[in-house]
Amino acid sequence: MKSDGESGDKALAGDDRDRGGERVFHGLAVSPGIAIGPAHVSDHFDIAVAEYQIEPEQIADESSRFAAALATSVKQLRKLKTKAQTLPDAAAEEMGYLLDAHLSMLSNSRLVRGVEKRIAEQRRNAEWAIQAEIAGIGESFAGMRDAYLAARFDDIRVVGMRLIRNLVKTPFEAYGNLPQGTIVLAEELTPADTALLDPRRIAGFATVLGGAESHTAIMARALGLPAVVGVAGLLTNRVTPENAIVDGSTGTVVINPRPETVARYRARQDQLGVEKRQLQKLRRLPAVTRDGVEIQLEANLELPRELDQAVNAGAAGLGLVRTEFLYMNRDDLPDEDEQFEAFRGLLRGMDGRVVTVRTLDIGGEKIASVLAGVTGSGGANPALGLRAIRLSLKERRLLDAQLAAMLRAAAYGKLRILLPMICNVGEVRRVREAMLQVARRLRRRGIVIADPLPPLGVMIEIPGAALAADALAAEADFFALGTNDLIQYTLAIDRGDEQVAYLYDPLHPAVLRLIQFAIEAAHRGRIPISICGEIAGDPRFTALLIGLGIRELSMAPGSIPRVKQRVRSIDTVAASRRARAIMDQWDPGRIATLLDDFNALA
Repeated sequence: MKSDGESGDKALAGDDRDRGGERVFHGLAVSPGIAIGPAHVSDHFDIAVAEYQIEPEQIADESSRFAAALATSVKQLRKLKTKAQTLPDAAAEEMGYLLDAHLSMLSNSRLVRGVEKRIAEQRRNAEWAIQAEIAGIGESFAGMRDAYLAARFDDIRVVGMRLIRNLVKTPFEAYGNLPQGTIVLAEELTPADTALLDPRRIAGFATVLGGAESHTAIMARALGLPAVVGVAGLLTNRVTPENAIVDGSTGTVVINPRPETVARYRARQDQLGVEKRQLQKLRRLPAVTRDGVEIQLEANLELPRELDQAVNAGAAGLGLVRTEFLYMNRDDLPDEDEQFEAFRGLLRGMDGRVVTVRTLDIGGEKIASVLAGVTGSGGANPALGLRAIRLSLKERRLLDAQLAAMLRAAAYGKLRILLPMICNVGEVRRVREAMLQVARRLRRRGIVIADPLPPLGVMIEIPGAALAADALAAEADFFALGTNDLIQYTLAIDRGDEQVAYLYDPLHPAVLRLIQFAIEAAHRGRIPISICGEIAGDPRFTALLIGLGIRELSMAPGSIPRVKQRVRSIDTVAASRRARAIMDQWDPGRIATLLDDFNALA
């Protein structure tokens, strides 16, 4: 039997004759586990488009929306073109021609000019203008009996739907009617798309685009869905996907696997099941190091339905509840009462354990359609624009509703409020003043709220915040280190971009020094500090984080048993010595060797 690597090379070379149609692809392993089941290629064409008239003074804004969608579409196609270069020569050349054609349609083409004209002259919204222009072009193609020209119209339709998709910022489709155990194959899944994937129905997914630390990848880990992203050529091969295997541990995707391949992966599935059951035995054991130091292992929650997973995994609390789920896949804003019920439900579910709720962090890759009008196009770089606490402070109605719901819910348990993307002390003070104003208003209405008010914490996820951590520690009640964004901003890497994924390095000395600085500032300020980024859930980093002084880790529920197993094997004195040795280094390779050698001794 050939190794997986040999099989993958042969499949990528396009030799389907010997493999009976089986195709093997490789991408970034982002969520562990193995999924085997029927394949569903995500169809992006059924998008409902509203038609509405705009006022003359709105034409410029609508044209700007269309221009932003054009820019996003061009960026996506260029990423696809770069990804296609990793395909075998013939496939790369063919795909390159196709993507060049699509790019040309986004540059002063009849489609683009026609849409701009309809917006300006007919005063209609951009989505409708695109759909109407495609229909008009289709009429001119209708009488042509040329197969080549017919294919060109299909390309125009594909490009047009890409533009619409980027305008409406809504999930491509619902997945509720798919057969149980389905594997979703797509060009890209947004965090909102991923939120629709019910693990009781969807077994796993694979995408052409995406990075290992993208929010979509985080959602996959939270839901326990095996996932692989950044899979070049996944949707361009000539074999119709009927069944698929997704190995989220190795980054392998097999399309139309042969029976012997399925049998091999079934055996690996069974082995992983045995390991999982063994880890579950740790659930009732404390997360205590060999020398008796207790480590608080908490859960990050993306969606309320993960609460049972957190409880079953033995989470000591919820270290990060992302509130974006309340805003996704809907056309209206959640009101104060709806948010209150959601937060109170989490507190009751955790039965007295601490629940840390983060205020809204919409923006960047997590734009919700209901807030599209508030956030706008996101600017040239949405990750650095109007998002997170900046948006909340600008749109006080959003912040006040969240704070009111949190203060009311805090009367039912231990709730902490966490502020995302803080970069200066003034932002913390403004939020605290807003919280006091909301509290006074609620008391005047006779509504029961927490007394004293909940602790107000700061996410350290911007390099400037880490460097100003001493000042922030004087204003905040606790810190939570958001290492995902901290790494991204420190190394100037888009964590959702598979093309630079290899540069995303938690062990870069600059990243480690910022983490160390924030930890020491929290200790000097005598406030608690936790790690709630993805490195908290990776046992490889557990000893280093404990050695640096972290005593609270928050992660996806499924990661808790494995991290607990690592915690129970660590001696904190030895971990501290190794951490000091690591912090004396400047070379990431040497740092990785020192850490991995220490882990190997356990």
